Amino acid sequence: MKVNDRVTVKTDGGPCRLGTVLAVEPFNEGVMYLVALEDYPLGIWFFNEGDHPEGIFVEPYREA
Repeated sequence: MKVNDRVTVKTDGGPCRLGTVLAVEPFNEGVMYLVALEDYPLGIWFFNEGDHPEGIFVEPYREA
C-alpha cells in the first residue's frame, strides 16, 4: 500500500473503518501507516506486523 490508497482499518470491538493512507514508514518488524479516518482527518498511526497475520490492522480497501 502507498500514500493516497484507500484502506480499511481493524479497530478493537468495532467494524473495519475506511480511511486514506497519508504516510508509510517501513520497519524491520513491519510497516507503520498514517491513516486519515473520519474521526481523525489529520491521521492516526497503525502498525502492521510483518510476521503475524493477527497483527495486520491496515488492509487495501475492496469495494463489495
